[in-house]
Amino acid sequence: MLGRFTKGPGEPRIEPKLEPIAVLPVAPALSPAADIEAHGDDFLTLKVELHRHLIDRFNLAALETASKDEILNEIRPIVREFVRGRNVPLNARELDRLTSETADEMLGLGPIEPLLKDDSITDILINTHKRVFIERRGMIEETAIRFRDEAHLLRVINKIVSAIGRRVDESAPMVDARLDDGSRVNIAVRPISVDGPLVSIRKFSKNPYSLERLMAFNSIRQPMIDLLRIAVQARKSILVSGGTGSGKTTLLNALSSYIPAKERLITIEDAAELQLQQPHVGRLETRPPNVEGKGEVRQRELLKNALRMRPDRIIVGEVRGEEAFDMLQAMNTGHEGSMTTIHANTPRDAISRLEQMVGMAGMPMTHESIRAQIASAIDIIVQTQRLADGGRRVVSISELTGMEGNVVQLQEIYNFVRREVTPEGKIIGDFRATGIRPRFAPEAATLGHHFAKDAFNPQAAL
Repeated sequence: MLGRFTKGPGEPRIEPKLEPIAVLPVAPALSPAADIEAHGDDFLTLKVELHRHLIDRFNLAALETASKDEILNEIRPIVREFVRGRNVPLNARELDRLTSETADEMLGLGPIEPLLKDDSITDILINTHKRVFIERRGMIEETAIRFRDEAHLLRVINKIVSAIGRRVDESAPMVDARLDDGSRVNIAVRPISVDGPLVSIRKFSKNPYSLERLMAFNSIRQPMIDLLRIAVQARKSILVSGGTGSGKTTLLNALSSYIPAKERLITIEDAAELQLQQPHVGRLETRPPNVEGKGEVRQRELLKNALRMRPDRIIVGEVRGEEAFDMLQAMNTGHEGSMTTIHANTPRDAISRLEQMVGMAGMPMTHESIRAQIASAIDIIVQTQRLADGGRRVVSISELTGMEGNVVQLQEIYNFVRREVTPEGKIIGDFRATGIRPRFAPEAATLGHHFAKDAFNPQAAL
């Protein structure tokens, strides 16, 4: 007997293919005595396959108005039948959990819901309804997860954007959004996406990374952590530079943990993703124009407004345009210790990009005066990089020391030097000190912050 949400006989139905999921291997059979918690990957694989089975049987449009209890009543017998067909021995408690979590996923973001709950996955990349990729440990893998059709994927997309008051359609085919857990989402649909919707989800850890935790991943060394910690506590303005996916936002979150709790912080972002732990944080987010093309709020307006909110420091998620001018002004007028990120391949490129962005503001300034502003406002540039083996490293920490002629002077304090690549493709290298002490060391000492004796010794191992 057909349920209220089950497809009728005249509606198309795709027979599910229940082959094992490539990226989430499943054992041939679960031990009857084993608890599901001991077989996390097997249980996740079972849910993925079950979800694919259910989306072929249900009227997805009708599910949008259904409650969880209604869905539970509808899918419970189907789940039992599915589990019996797969010869998976689950007890009553495990079967109830499987049914409940599957219902949650059908009410949530559908086939990708298990991927969102997998903390080992950092990126989910949907290339139309036919292919879904993930990034795990810095490497991209294809999954066997699929959406039923383009309309199914569009329903999930609309669920994402409507939750934050955005829209995406032919008149507004691109959108930046965020999920409830803070994950960043970028969406492109037809006509600009030729073959169908493209969705990129950048996930963020529920527990923000600390610099010590990054050290455990071989991304940084203790003397470098000490330098950055002292720079933050001494109110030195920091620019985090790097390419896409190199860990800029993760590092910015980690650096912010050293800001004293008594300070008032204002964050400015395109899509709110920073996870600051201080009690006194005000979060501002840009807004796109409405259907009539009005109501847009850009980062530059938010920066100007933030200056009237009595911040001790301003943290900008990323500077990418004319707001760079206002950011430099803030750093030069009593908001020392502010931080931001920028897309650039080297510290010198980061300075050049900042110069270009300030020029976009249209202010009557010479190149020399812009460079002088940069040299005065920025104290430290931290360069991050995602290497070919997927590892993320802090490859350079440099200090701006002023101007010489019309050139901004940089001195590198720490760097990462590659030594070899193993047959498996893993990059081996060393973090090294250049032998240069930061110029702000005497100032930091007056505030009670001291560096280790061999912190800048180029012969000492980091």
